[in-house]
Amino acid sequence: MIRSELVQKIADENPRLSQRDVERIVNTIFDQVTEAMAQGHRVELRGFGAFSVKKRDGRIGRNPRTGEAVEVEEKHVPFFKAGKLLRERLNGNEAGE
Repeated sequence: MIRSELVQKIADENPRLSQRDVERIVNTIFDQVTEAMAQGHRVELRGFGAFSVKKRDGRIGRNPRTGEAVEVEEKHVPFFKAGKLLRERLNGNEAGE
């Protein structure tokens, strides 16, 4: 599902909200999650999962074409850990037992 499909689904299920309002809501949620992660915070959505940022240290890598050693700088990468309810639903246990 892409962002526009999400907006359309929410708009279809909530006819009292305009498409523009739904789009603004979805964008605000994504912006807030992104901003919190950019500041190094963890974002938890109960029943869905948690987004966090992990630091990868710098290292010496190899260019696969030439085999030459290349310095790879440290970087921060997004990380998602699925919540218990999401894992159960994906594995066919819809009752959450």
